[in-house]
Amino acid sequence: MTPVLLSLSALLAASAWTAPAAGAAPQADRPTAVPSGWEKVDAAELTHIARNTDARQAPLAAGDDVSAQAEEPELLAVQSLRNDRFVATEKTYPAPDTGVLRARSAEYNGSWEGFAFEWDETTGTYALKSLANNLYVAVEKNYTGSAQNELRARSTSVGGWERFVLYYNESQDRWALQSTLNGLFVTMENSYTGSLQYVLRARSGEIAGWQEFNLYSLA
Repeated sequence: MTPVLLSLSALLAASAWTAPAAGAAPQADRPTAVPSGWEKVDAAELTHIARNTDARQAPLAAGDDVSAQAEEPELLAVQSLRNDRFVATEKTYPAPDTGVLRARSAEYNGSWEGFAFEWDETTGTYALKSLANNLYVAVEKNYTGSAQNELRARSTSVGGWERFVLYYNESQDRWALQSTLNGLFVTMENSYTGSLQYVLRARSGEIAGWQEFNLYSLA
């Protein structure tokens, strides 16, 4: 399993995104301003990065057959840089948290840690489909309290709740995801305890350590 880490200078020069003016309020149809150094990544760029073979190998569970799990470069594992754990789909959790995403796996074990990044040319966004249950990841905007805006793999189709923008920071070799539903960045809740420890939520207006991830190709 190869991490998708590669220089994007040439690729991103033609597709740099102009952020909204500083201080602009986040809206569902207008993303939060993106810090300097972060650039949007489209499908062609992601495919190019995913096919890089020079980067380090990700930790795998004993006996895991990565090639059997995925053959396309857009099939990825997501690792939080805050706790170095892979994001998993909790498909056996009871309602209302069935399919919630948590950065809790020390290694890639299989489909529970795999996601298909499906590009939509019209909107310039990705939909994330969990390989664990074949459902799309949605932002639970209507949840309240500590679960508000949590990410759950629970949708059979893609709408505004299931759309994300993918960003890459070349100088730091790290990635960030932004929900188009509320314009906020996906965060790994490192300080949570209990069943929602390390849950992913779209709740931050900035990118810092809790919002930064590695991506690993499953090809």
